[in-house]
Formats: sequence, structure tokens, C-alpha cells
Amino acid sequence: MAPDLDQDDSRAGTLVLALLSLLVGCATGLVCAVFRLLLQGADALRGEYIAWAHQEGLTGLLLVVASAAAATAFAAALVSRISPNAAGSGIPEVEAAINGGEPGRPVRTAIVKFVGGVLAIGSGLALGREGPSVQMGHSIADLIGRLFRRGRVDARVLFAAGAGAGLATAFNAPIAGAVFVLEELLRRFDTRTAAAALGASAGAIAVARVFVGVEPDFAVPAQAFPGFATVPVHVALGVIAALVAAAYTRAVMGALAIADQADGIPVAARAALVGGGVGLLGWLAPAWVGGGDALTQQALLNAGSLSAIGLIFAFRFAFGPLCYAAGTPGGLFAPMLVLGAQIGLVFGRLYGQWFPDSASPTAYAVVGLAAFFTAVVRAPLTGICLAVEMTGSVNLLLPMLAACFGAMVMMNLLGIPPIYDLLRERAERKLRTSG
Repeated sequence: MAPDLDQDDSRAGTLVLALLSLLVGCATGLVCAVFRLLLQGADALRGEYIAWAHQEGLTGLLLVVASAAAATAFAAALVSRISPNAAGSGIPEVEAAINGGEPGRPVRTAIVKFVGGVLAIGSGLALGREGPSVQMGHSIADLIGRLFRRGRVDARVLFAAGAGAGLATAFNAPIAGAVFVLEELLRRFDTRTAAAALGASAGAIAVARVFVGVEPDFAVPAQAFPGFATVPVHVALGVIAALVAAAYTRAVMGALAIADQADGIPVAARAALVGGGVGLLGWLAPAWVGGGDALTQQALLNAGSLSAIGLIFAFRFAFGPLCYAAGTPGGLFAPMLVLGAQIGLVFGRLYGQWFPDSASPTAYAVVGLAAFFTAVVRAPLTGICLAVEMTGSVNLLLPMLAACFGAMVMMNLLGIPPIYDLLRERAERKLRTSG
């Protein structure tokens, strides 16, 4: 942990923090951009590998299943033996460190998150790149904070800024990365914190876009402003998204509870079982496995029949929690984007059958993406910024606000805590039990 020094609120101290946040952002942008490119390469390689394996019949099937099982098992073994806090998303661990917990060993965590994330997500698990990116950004910030001997308060601000830089790089969304720091990680707004969050995200994007380009992650046709009369409709979409989000939150926590009860089985063996199943599913339906960006893109382009969308949705709803419980590095954001876009698309199509003059199904898919994220994470500003930056759909801000309002109200009425609060409580229980 950084030395126990008081926060330096002087102009010079604020300037030093701002400059360090830029350094943290640049370093995070470089590492996470390489991570993202490797995942893209792994996705392409997996598709080519499965296509080749289909030509080999049963031998090819066995090779696909065995390689996916081995990669997933190795990723889980790295976590359990080298850096246990690198499992899963990593966001609860980052929040714990920001709130005064032990940040762990940053170099080990970053290496395990990087290598394990490439292996697990690259082999086809339904996990997001943002979880490893967030924790790698935190680890880089921790390392830089130690090198420059920052006090406890400044170190925690850098932790959060580095994590936000990781999110910004993962989704090419700098504003969402900065807002994530203020809304979810630190849950406060002050000048020094805002400067650090903005500096880190700016530095990360400036470096990352050299590698990943400047275009939004999803190509979405320009959408017309839906008009004020559609506000009640979008509130209803937010309520529906929240109901599904409540079930999804329970599914994730239920899968983790089952994994916790299987302590007698080695982590690597459990992960190998999940990885083998992913390999089999990848053999049968290659487009259905992995982080799911292609599926989100299809939903945003209003592609596919309702029956096909429903089938993919049901599969991914169960598939995501199963993969998350495998104990490998990987986040929840990207899989949630798939489900949110599909919820919005189905809602838009059904509503359009009754009211043909309503907004396009694509618009509802974009709004559903933001609403579902908001319902699960309980971070509406981050969800809206992500949706806008990833799709370029500025004209849908009002519908997003209405849908996220509906999602927030319904989740509060249901009494279901945000997913990362539940994950943090689970981690704390396991720590107390093991202690």
C-alpha cells in the first residue's frame, strides 16, 4: 500500500495527481488495447479452428472440446495458484481496494488477468473484456502510485482512475470510463477526483485509438428523435428490462453459489468441464459463444427472426452465469449488452406490430442495452454513456433516460442490490470463512 501520507490539496499536489492520472491512462490504454487486439485475434482464430475441425469429423470435435477445456482449466489454475483475486470481473476487488482494502500484488494480478483473460474469453466463454481491463488498469495505477509514493487518498483516486481507463479502452468509450469512476467506483464528485478520472480516460483513449481505431464499437444507422410522446413506452421497456435483470442477477449469484458448494472439486477441473461444454457448443453454433459483440451487433441491426432471437437469448441467459462461475478472468458487461439489446429489439418489434409508426426496432435495441445495464449494475449514467458512445446514437438520449428511470425504480421496488455489491459481499464472506 502507498505510504500513509496526508492528501496534498495544494495546487502542486493536484497537478501531480492530474499528471499521474495521464500516465496511468496512457499505460492502461497501451496494455488494454493489446489485450483487446489479442482477443479479436483469438476470436478469429477460434472460428478458423472450428471450421477446420469440422472437416476432420469426430477427431476435430474432440480436438475442439479438449483445447477449450485445457485453455479454460489453465486460466482457472493461474488464478487459483498465482492471484486468486483475479477471478471473475475484478470490479468488486477494485472497489474493495478503493474503500481501504488490501490492493494485493498488482504485477501478478495484471499478468494473470491478461493471460487468463485471453485464454478464457478466447476459448469461447461468455465473458467480457472490460473486467480484466478494469482490474489491469487498477493494477497499473497501484504500481505507479507506489513508485511515486502517493498518499492513501491519492492512491485510491488513482486506483479508480486506472480502472476507469481500462473500461474506456475496453469499449472505446472515454466518457463512460470517467463517469464509471465517479458513479460506481468512488461514488462521489470533487474537482481532484474528476480531473484524475478524465485525465486517465483521455490518456487511455489517446493511446488505445492508435491501435483500435476511432469508430464506435457498433455500427448503428442514425436514429431519429422519437419524440416526447414515446416516454411512457420507454419507461415500460425499462421496467421489463429490470424484471429480466432481476432474474439474471439471481442466475449469476446462483451459479456462483453452486460453484462455492463444489469446493471438493479442484478449480481447474470445474473450469475444464465448463470449457469442454463451451467447446462443444462452439462446434455446434460458433457464433453463439464468446463475449457476444457479434450478437449485439446483429440485434442493433434488427437482424434475425423473433424465434431465433428468443432462442439465442435463452441460451445466453444461462450460458453467461455458467461461464462466470468457472473462476477464470472475465467480466459481465459485454454479455449483458447482448441481452439488453435483444430485450429492446424484441420489445420494439412487438410494439411496432401494434403501432407501425413507432420508432425503429434498432432504436429500442439501443435503449434496451442501456436499460438492462442500468438495472443490473445500478449505474444509469455509465449505462447511458456506454450506449451513446458505443453506438453513436445521441438522438436516443431522452428514451434512454426514460428507460433507465423505469429500470431503476423497478429494481428498487424489487429490493435487489446491484450485482457488484452482491459480488463484493460474497468475496468478503469467503474471506471471513477462509480466515
